[in-house]
Amino acid sequence: MKKTGLATFSIILLVSIFACKHKKKEKPEAERFFPVLSFIKSQVADVDTSMYSIRKVIYVDSTRSDTTYYRREQFRELASDFLNLPDISTREYEDRFTEEKQFDETINRAILRYKPINAEKEVIQLQELLIHPGSPEDKLTSIFINYALNTKDSSVQKKMFWQVDKSFQVTTTRQLPGQKETELTYKVIWNDEDNE
Repeated sequence: MKKTGLATFSIILLVSIFACKHKKKEKPEAERFFPVLSFIKSQVADVDTSMYSIRKVIYVDSTRSDTTYYRREQFRELASDFLNLPDISTREYEDRFTEEKQFDETINRAILRYKPINAEKEVIQLQELLIHPGSPEDKLTSIFINYALNTKDSSVQKKMFWQVDKSFQVTTTRQLPGQKETELTYKVIWNDEDNE
């Protein structure tokens, strides 16, 4: 009985040592990319429980727009372009994107910029965060995302802008085979105290 227990312990020890040696080293929490998707989900959850008046403006052309009001229960669907993006802060993406940090004195913002190492394999082409430095803590003010999905039959590009606690805007450009390129811009506003 003692030999079986010792043999089992030895096997578990060997498996543990082997697993540790071959386990991919994880980045410490402080070195991981900023969790943009989680942040946007928290913004959506905040609007879900708010009393904000939510409106969507579709820009028809440079002189015309169409405005529609929505209930807060519909906000999650309005934000679906953002909520359906891949989360590049997960381990799956940490070796597929680079992070660049800089400070722009002209706008007094720190900038975190994420770019794919191989742009042809990723739908997110750029993810940029603007952070207002301050005390007691820094505040994220806006998020820019360039998205591109190209297939043999079509091309879809989205320029996405999230203004923290206020609004978001999406411009979608589509190219289908044998058809003229189309562009649609819409903006969703829920807190326009200092907006527009």
